[in-house]
Amino acid sequence: MIHVLAIVTAKPGQREAILAAFRANMPAVRAETGCIEYGPAVDADGVGGIQTKVGPDTFVVIEKWASIEALKAHAAAPHMAAYAAKTRDLIASRVIHVLSPG
Repeated sequence: MIHVLAIVTAKPGQREAILAAFRANMPAVRAETGCIEYGPAVDADGVGGIQTKVGPDTFVVIEKWASIEALKAHAAAPHMAAYAAKTRDLIASRVIHVLSPG
């Protein structure tokens, strides 16, 4: 299994627009062969001092894939290219961590 954490930072005030496009794309991604988990996460409220917040313009995509091959197919999928085209001008930065279980 492969884990992916993608940290997406929107240009100021654009996070909700990116998340709307992301959520619209989720059914196509979740239907992909090898997709185990795929969804966005934002800062939880009321946690207190134990939390390091990602901030109001950032969200984290939490993904699990059956294999590297499934992840590579996902990255090359036409619906991902369409999502990227819709959100490209709204994103300030994106960092993608691809991890194996330890």
